[in-house]
Amino acid sequence: MNRKSQTLHHPNKVGALVPTLFLLLSMATTSLSQSQLTDSLTAYLRHLPETAKVSLTTKSLTNGNVTFSHRADERVPSASVIKLPIMLELMERVKAGSLNLDEIYVLKPSDKVGGSGILQTYADQSRLSYRELLRLMLVESDNTATNILIHRLGRDTINQRMRTIGLKQSQLNRIMMDTLAVKQGRDNYVTAGEMGAVLEKIYRHQVAAPKLCDEMITVLKQVPGNLTMCRLLPKDIAVAHKTGLLAYVRGDTGIIYAKTPFLLSVFVEGVPTPDAERIIGELALICYTYFSR
Repeated sequence: MNRKSQTLHHPNKVGALVPTLFLLLSMATTSLSQSQLTDSLTAYLRHLPETAKVSLTTKSLTNGNVTFSHRADERVPSASVIKLPIMLELMERVKAGSLNLDEIYVLKPSDKVGGSGILQTYADQSRLSYRELLRLMLVESDNTATNILIHRLGRDTINQRMRTIGLKQSQLNRIMMDTLAVKQGRDNYVTAGEMGAVLEKIYRHQVAAPKLCDEMITVLKQVPGNLTMCRLLPKDIAVAHKTGLLAYVRGDTGIIYAKTPFLLSVFVEGVPTPDAERIIGELALICYTYFSR
């Protein structure tokens, strides 16, 4: 029995779809209604365990009046989703002419950190373009590549960029794998709403330059998501997104190219990682069903 079947046959499991199946079926044959989106997502969230803290925002990218938010302004630990504003600052530098994506960076032993990514296995003095560092940061969620970019761009400058585009609560406070900073209470924070706003600005070519926005979307479409946002969606549906994982939070922020393209930004705390991943996947399915009519 596959994972989806297991979920459907155990309504007491975290994230079970049974409470919203009737809503999904009704949405499949009726016209778009804001109340249906609200009712289906609200019903789903009500059936989650009390320990599950879900921060969520979803929004049509063709009709800005069709939206749903739940704790979307709550600050949550960002995990690797903070790499979205790092990417944005990099592309703003490219637009300004102060950085070229084909410029070469020479890997140093001191650059390498653990956690996700493959650069830690590369030979010292390996030569990589900034375009490749960007790809590794996003697609492989490479922590070494991320730290190289943070050091090149500057943490304060990245935070200022977020303020410039209207993000008031998201904050880059440490480099990747800085466990001492986390113990001291200096973590990276975002909100579901603000990370959704970053992707919307990229989608609408409202930051950097149109060509660079398209390049960002192209890279984000290569990010794996079979455990989270993409796990229950049709395999041929394009999703441009960035995932994040820490022991205490699972996140995914993306654009799902349904019949009506839409934003979805979800962070889940308070449940084991597999349950958090299931919740994200089921929320994505509910929204996809709604926006695919």
